[in-house]
Amino acid sequence: MAVSPQPPRAPQVVQRVKVGLTGLAIVLLLIVLASVLVRSVGHERAVAASGASRADLAGNLAQVNAADSASEPLAEIGVAPSGQGNDLAGSAPGRPAR
Repeated sequence: MAVSPQPPRAPQVVQRVKVGLTGLAIVLLLIVLASVLVRSVGHERAVAASGASRADLAGNLAQVNAADSASEPLAEIGVAPSGQGNDLAGSAPGRPAR
């Protein structure tokens, strides 16, 4: 003889719903907390330690170096000839310009 399962009583249903909603609220709270922590870590300014490099100075130096070079990075490292002095007017007669 098979015994049919009894339907859950009203107090049991209410308790199960409360436990489920509480679990969902905790998971949502953990996700929001993790998101806030990740965002705050990404937006913090780095603390300059004694003797550490400073990014603002390095950026300024890079801008000065970029302005000094005639935008010829290959010529700067010696891989290709530079474009300075390659005009034909400044070359000696009878010799091709380099």
